[in-house]
Amino acid sequence: MECLCDIIQCLAALAVAAVLVVLLIAHLTAGMVNLTRHEKEKFFPTAAGEKKLFPSLHDPGSLDLTVVVPAYNEELRMPVMMEEAMGYLENRQEQQPLFTYEVIVVDDGSKDRTSEVAMQYTKKYGAEKVRVLTLVENRGKGGAVRMGTLSSRGKLILMADADGATKFADLEKVEAGLHNINTKPENMAISCGSRAHMEEEAVASRSMFRTFLMYGFHFLVWFFCVRGIKDTQCGFKLFTREAALKTFSCLHVERWAFDVELLYIAQCFKIPIAEVAVNWTEIEGSKLVPVWSWLQMGRDLVFIRLRYITGAWTLQSPRKTN
Repeated sequence: MECLCDIIQCLAALAVAAVLVVLLIAHLTAGMVNLTRHEKEKFFPTAAGEKKLFPSLHDPGSLDLTVVVPAYNEELRMPVMMEEAMGYLENRQEQQPLFTYEVIVVDDGSKDRTSEVAMQYTKKYGAEKVRVLTLVENRGKGGAVRMGTLSSRGKLILMADADGATKFADLEKVEAGLHNINTKPENMAISCGSRAHMEEEAVASRSMFRTFLMYGFHFLVWFFCVRGIKDTQCGFKLFTREAALKTFSCLHVERWAFDVELLYIAQCFKIPIAEVAVNWTEIEGSKLVPVWSWLQMGRDLVFIRLRYITGAWTLQSPRKTN
């Protein structure tokens, strides 16, 4: 009996030591918010080849909508999405002449012709409607979305994936979700596109191992970071300008788990969030490696919460970029 107690005490001590080691690693490896830009990233090219300075999210919004499209090696998939998006936006402007918009394609350090393909739309529609932000180095999807958001002019800001997996017309659904939220007094609100209604169909088509990983990821999101949102990862989210400034200025994670930290920050600030079902189709060519990427995201989820608990990360006030 005494031997059993010794074993239990030893295991408990090892568990405590393991937790302390994880906390220490999470704290010591925490990166700070990186809002600095390379000099080249401060400008966008016009159709005539001139360089003009991007505005700041700190400035008052001057357009109705900004669409931020993060793109990494997307020269093949992006044209389908851009054709659909521009067709919708141009038609909406024709029906509502006072409606104004811009699309910012953020080339996240691509090795292909992503920037050149995006520039074709600048030449077709003009730099007032389509702007290309080419990052000098790959930051990750979260970093690309943040840099595009911080360069936007819209009173509403939509992040939309370059693969076009979500039908662009579903913008009206997430807009409705946003308008159903009481945004007063600070005009803070976020509306998230969601694929949660498709989960039963997804489970039926996946292996047991991938289904286990999916549910494991959902549990970690709920346990460590975000509650009340069934699908944190859908790349179709709409922000009021004020909510975008508040959340993106505090964002640390720049890779796949950035959505979770973004929503965690929003909930910490008590920003109201709507979740709206959208149409979604899986597109070939995803950069997400199912097992490895999910394991990385699982690690990031644990570290997000631990870094805020230990004070390595704080919810700081928005500041201007350099």
